[in-house]
Amino acid sequence: MLSRRRFVAMSTAALVAAPGILRAQSKWRAQPFSLGVASGDPSPDGFVIWTRIAPQPLEPHGGMPMTVVPVAWEVATDEAFRSVVAQGSAVARPELAHSIHVEVAGLKPDRPYFYRFEVGGERSGLGRACTFPLATATPASLRLGVAGCQDYQGGYFTAFRHLAAEDLAFVFHYGDYIYEYGPDSPTVRAHVGDVLMSLDDYRRRYAQYKSDADLQRAHAAHAFFMTLDDHEVRNNWAGDFEDEDKAPPEVFRLHRQAAFQAWYEHMPVRRAQFPVGSAIQLYRGARFGNLARLDFLDTRQFRTNQPCDDGYKIACAAVRSPRAHIVSAEEEAWLTRNLQRRAARWNVVAQQVMMMALDWRERPDAAPAKTLNLDSWAGYEVQRQRLLARMGGLDDVIVLTGDEHRNYAGLLHDRERPVAVEFVGTSISSDGDGDDMPSTGPALLAANPQLKLVNNQRGYLTCDVTPDEWRTNYMVLDRVSSPGGTLSKRATFAVERGRPDLRLA
Repeated sequence: MLSRRRFVAMSTAALVAAPGILRAQSKWRAQPFSLGVASGDPSPDGFVIWTRIAPQPLEPHGGMPMTVVPVAWEVATDEAFRSVVAQGSAVARPELAHSIHVEVAGLKPDRPYFYRFEVGGERSGLGRACTFPLATATPASLRLGVAGCQDYQGGYFTAFRHLAAEDLAFVFHYGDYIYEYGPDSPTVRAHVGDVLMSLDDYRRRYAQYKSDADLQRAHAAHAFFMTLDDHEVRNNWAGDFEDEDKAPPEVFRLHRQAAFQAWYEHMPVRRAQFPVGSAIQLYRGARFGNLARLDFLDTRQFRTNQPCDDGYKIACAAVRSPRAHIVSAEEEAWLTRNLQRRAARWNVVAQQVMMMALDWRERPDAAPAKTLNLDSWAGYEVQRQRLLARMGGLDDVIVLTGDEHRNYAGLLHDRERPVAVEFVGTSISSDGDGDDMPSTGPALLAANPQLKLVNNQRGYLTCDVTPDEWRTNYMVLDRVSSPGGTLSKRATFAVERGRPDLRLA
């Protein structure tokens, strides 16, 4: 069987060599698979495979004519494709930026597969994805990755190069895959184009991000479960509201529609996530045998506007309004049912914004009252407390979160009683190099006894799961402001099933 490290080395070479492999027989003047390949949403019998035909990715329409293009695909059990187990042809349509989403089915559970595409005499690089165990299976272990928040202008995507080399069943991406801002100064790498407004704007921004070789390596090496947060649309947007441009709701829905379409076009997601107007089905679930139930949330699309005019502030009365919600009533009921079914050893709530209601005062002894991040669950206290109460007594809930651009580990309490553990992953590149302990870190730890780790470096998480223990590894880089950052393990925290508490491992 092909080792992970050998596959990553091979796929890295393919990224460089693929443009010339079939060039003599190719009708393309430039590599049509310039944005790489990806897979996502694995199940016991398959996964989605994705690519986009874009020979000039930053040009209008990716350099493609306004015609449909047939694309061949195949899946094999070996990297040499001697044993092809599924194949077919899909149509790349100009209405969808010549993207391809193939839902491969009929595969065997709990094993790796390889996939590739071909169009007009040109072949893509290889991708690798693993199917899940059957829901009735009893896997002894699971290793997954957690990553997100990748501002192209903030630094290099070196963390993805390291993530590609990890031995993982899948990666959970918690959002902020792109950033909508125009060119900033100073930056490590500049955005092409102004602030994003139109479908063409979003398509070009995704093309710029997905042209990054390290991001392509990670997608080629692992299947991803993709969600989105705010910057795929507009900073801190909530439902039909955004405060950057003060667009009326009916205008912002058009903006959101363009953003959702471009997101779908560039993500390895299923047809169930195909946008319908300005709406998209984002929350969904998966089972990794009887070891883990995974619930991926949508904390943006249906939330009410942030209370108290957003920001880090002392809570106003609206924070405790029973009408305020960060997820819809339907999504909350869906999550509650899944938690209470106890279908697996671990309930994993994979989502975007912090669930801990931290006190963010830099000097708690001097400020008049607790300061909250109102763009997090802390701004929607009634619904937050209702969810935490439903986690009470389960003693198997792990919450995976992003958004903060820092690493945090802490406990979630219901009436002073710990009911779950939250691991917050840092960014891939957003906010630059950072440092081990931010200047506000000691005060934050002192003001929040439920908090056990604060770290301000870039990187990602890996999680090692067995039936009786969950371990999260905080993997950090020494820099992202220049290529070649060195990876190290900052800390490992362990959780014993049946005891929602954290210990350094």
